[in-house]
Amino acid sequence: MSDDAGHERLLIALSLAMVDQPRATLQELARAVGVSKATLYRFCQTREQLVTRLMTHGAQVMKQALINSRLDSAAPRDAVRNLIEQHLAHKELAIFLMYHWKPDSEMQPDVMDSWSGYQETLDAFFLRGQREGVFRVDITAAALTELLITVITSMIDAERRGRIARLGIATVAEQMLLYGIAEPAAAR
Repeated sequence: MSDDAGHERLLIALSLAMVDQPRATLQELARAVGVSKATLYRFCQTREQLVTRLMTHGAQVMKQALINSRLDSAAPRDAVRNLIEQHLAHKELAIFLMYHWKPDSEMQPDVMDSWSGYQETLDAFFLRGQREGVFRVDITAAALTELLITVITSMIDAERRGRIARLGIATVAEQMLLYGIAEPAAAR
């Protein structure tokens, strides 16, 4: 497990295993992802260290997703599409984060520091879209950020639970974010 790709695969597998088996021991998690307990122990010695490692890794991946979405330069609607696609590309980490995220006061300071700037970047993007007349101004940029995160994570979770098919999730999320639930003719 010395190569970066191997670590990434292990982190993804562990994130899913921790969602599927929330009370699993390290030994059970190791078995679930197909590695020995010794290998997992070298990777993380405690369950708490594993959660912290997954949280900070998730922050790095999601911050890179923001960069890849070109929030500063792409047209706002295109950037929303990019944001959705980028988050769906990392759905295993997104679902782990959804299930293991705790309010700010309950998270370790180093984990919270790793997320510094994520929400602020999204807020600034939505504010830019509002100023350009693309997004509604009667809903705050912070609320739009929360809606984006909620729509994406809820669609990923619904797919994981078998409620909806993977095909079309990006389109559904985009339509929901940009147009809401009103019938197109009724929205006018």
